[in-house]
Amino acid sequence: MTDAGYDPADEGSQLGGVHIKYLHHCPRQLWLYSRGYRPEQRSDLVAFGEVVDDTTFTRRRDIDLGEAKIDWVTTGAIVHETKSSRAPAPAHAAQVRHYCLLLERRGVNVRGGTVHYPLIRRTIDVTWDANARAEAEEAEALARTTITAATTPPRLKRAACRGCSYLDYCWGD
Repeated sequence: MTDAGYDPADEGSQLGGVHIKYLHHCPRQLWLYSRGYRPEQRSDLVAFGEVVDDTTFTRRRDIDLGEAKIDWVTTGAIVHETKSSRAPAPAHAAQVRHYCLLLERRGVNVRGGTVHYPLIRRTIDVTWDANARAEAEEAEALARTTITAATTPPRLKRAACRGCSYLDYCWGD
């Protein structure tokens, strides 16, 4: 894979939830994703996540912001995100905070968010206040720094890569 013709500035302000999720999971994954490497399309785990998303909360509609797609927003401006994971992760809350920030920039008076884990029948509330806003803005800045880096960030320890669709790229022979 080469960077021929890649211009990190094209990314502009177009940071979606996946960028923030990848930043928190693995900066290398974000860097590769921003350059068009997308092995998720061949991942059984990603396909499973899409099935979970498509078959739970079916009466809700995605909110497409262009750069990001929010699972749904309820009355009172509560952002909802559904995850197929069996364990909550900091990346999930960071993604919701990013969506809150994007909505706030569009003039919506956001109150917070909820991450839904239907497989374990659990929800996690995500607060939206000045501290959460600062975390979301910091994550955006760090994502842009990672994306525009001239070299690939280092691999995580292999154990942290279990189930990642980028595993073959990073650890393949």
